[in-house]
Amino acid sequence: MTTKKVLLALTSYNDVFYSDGAKTGVFVIEALHPFNSFKKEGFEVDFVSETGKFGWDEHSLVKDFLNGQDKVDFENKDSDFNKTLAKIKTPKEVNADDYQIFFASAGHGTLFDYPKAKDLQDIASEIYANGGVVAAVCHGPAIFDGLTNKETGRPLVEGKSITGFTDVGETILGVDSILKAKNLATVEDIAKKYGAKYLAPVGPWDDYSITDGRLVTGVNPASAHSTAVRSINALEN
Repeated sequence: MTTKKVLLALTSYNDVFYSDGAKTGVFVIEALHPFNSFKKEGFEVDFVSETGKFGWDEHSLVKDFLNGQDKVDFENKDSDFNKTLAKIKTPKEVNADDYQIFFASAGHGTLFDYPKAKDLQDIASEIYANGGVVAAVCHGPAIFDGLTNKETGRPLVEGKSITGFTDVGETILGVDSILKAKNLATVEDIAKKYGAKYLAPVGPWDDYSITDGRLVTGVNPASAHSTAVRSINALEN
């Protein structure tokens, strides 16, 4: 039996974003939880970013988000997670035919580079065209800004139900004004732009993910695991 493979995308953007001077980048558990979920179910996982580089969202390193076994895995240079990260690929090193799931992890950094990451979008589009699953969590649906369905030439999310980080959440975090100043589209903006139906959880921090055919999305860091599980189920169904 052929080993099933997941391509786990990371943002390359790693610069000062928050009002306290902290950088945004990859939100640790939004990459770590899916990675562990896929590995547990026997999938091989490769990391990819548009430039082959990445950095961490500094807010994602605090105890509220990174603790227990997650912290152990993150800090252990010999963990499966870190050893796989060390072999991160660029899109040009990736053959879409090798993968059944494309999973876009997040962090506010994705709002900067995913919409312009045409090579990553092409790979996701190819995996979907091959009958695979495209999944995204939190700000990961920024990848849908410009992502087309190869079969129809239309936006991949058009007419689909999706979720992702809420505008309410952006306001609670106090970054809504930063997003406006930097002219960055929120996930809700992207849904509206491409004719997708945006579904929100009862509370912005709830574990909430949804499946629409072979398109799977989750709303926040707490939803990273359930989004990965849903993407496996979507592939099997």
